Amino acid sequence: MLTRNMTKAVRTNMSAPSAKQQTAAVLKKAQQIVKTECDHDVNRSEILGKRHRRSTKHKTAVSQAHQTQARPTEETGNVQVRPRRKSIKVEYDSTAGTRDKELQDRNNPKKSQWEPQDWIKQLDNIREMRKNKDAPVDQMGAGKCFDPRAAPQVIRYQVLISLMLSSQTKDEVTAAAMKKLQAHGLSVENIVQTDDKTLGELIYPVGFWKSKVKYMKQCSEILQQQYNGDIPDNVTDLVKLPGIGPKMAHLTMAIAWNTVSGIGTV
Repeated sequence: MLTRNMTKAVRTNMSAPSAKQQTAAVLKKAQQIVKTECDHDVNRSEILGKRHRRSTKHKTAVSQAHQTQARPTEETGNVQVRPRRKSIKVEYDSTAGTRDKELQDRNNPKKSQWEPQDWIKQLDNIREMRKNKDAPVDQMGAGKCFDPRAAPQVIRYQVLISLMLSSQTKDEVTAAAMKKLQAHGLSVENIVQTDDKTLGELIYPVGFWKSKVKYMKQCSEILQQQYNGDIPDNVTDLVKLPGIGPKMAHLTMAIAWNTVSGIGTV
């Protein structure tokens, strides 16, 4: 029995590969992998080369086709002459030239004028709806919030302040704030000397009242220093004031200066 087991063990050891054989097998496998990768790189290079040559031929053909289409030939006897392209002069309209052209077109009866569709009918409808002047803005808007007994310069300032407060605020709230300000003394000099806390209590609860307190103080200081306590008489300078936008500026021109500059009244 012992002899049989020894014989089996010897056979098993003889059939197992040696370390040298294992190393040779690993090297052979590595060589096969390297060869496969090299073949793959060669094939990839050939494919990219074919694509590049194809792309170059396509670009050349397209360029030649464009040149042929862009430069038609005219036969003169046996010689073909290709005419040159005519250069196009680019002209830019100046602001003054555009304005003059608009005036010329307006005075030219042969020139057709574009008009909004049914605008006359829409204007008549607006006038019909507004004929009674019964909206809140008619009783408590910027055109009604100033003190008519004040000096013209102060009235214009109060119109400007009422429009500033009216942004994102109901007319009723704006009118109430204006009454409190007038009781306090709504003039450039008084607002400049009034502290922010007091101003906030006077105009609350108008929309964004904290920002409007800052705008009122800054605007009043500018009017005192640059306009002798009055307000600007043009839209360009009005929109430079803190808290005053284009719409407020046009309404200020219409109410305070009685000048229609962009937004009129029906």
